[in-house]
Amino acid sequence: MDILHRVAVTASPDDVYTALTTRDGLAGWWAVDTSGTGSLGDVLEFRFELGDISMRVDELVPGTRVLWEVVAGPDEWIGTHVSFDLRQDGDWTVILFAHTGWAEPVEFMHHCSTKWALFLMSLKDLVETGKGSPEPHDVKLGNWG
Repeated sequence: MDILHRVAVTASPDDVYTALTTRDGLAGWWAVDTSGTGSLGDVLEFRFELGDISMRVDELVPGTRVLWEVVAGPDEWIGTHVSFDLRQDGDWTVILFAHTGWAEPVEFMHHCSTKWALFLMSLKDLVETGKGSPEPHDVKLGNWG
């Protein structure tokens, strides 16, 4: 079971890659309270109102690909992978997002799919306008944040 999204942005693949691989970039679109360097093998820590998530950076291909493995967080996330594949398409950079390896399509997966879509729109806003909507400034969807 996987969560898949496609988003196109009017920013360079290098700008998107920077937003995915630096503390300031990640804090600008996903979670304000972020720590880690984003380097290969590093563990990024994201602190949310409802709990923390830690991702190990498993693959980095500048301007092309970012791959994380979830090493701490919600039980359903542990051992899953989050990837961002980037490619230029004319004036656009296409982001193919995947959160793969879910054991089953539980209700929480439905929620996470919606939240990932919202955070990808936050990433789009960050790279296009300079201002995203990271947690705690994100759209809330009920009791799971």
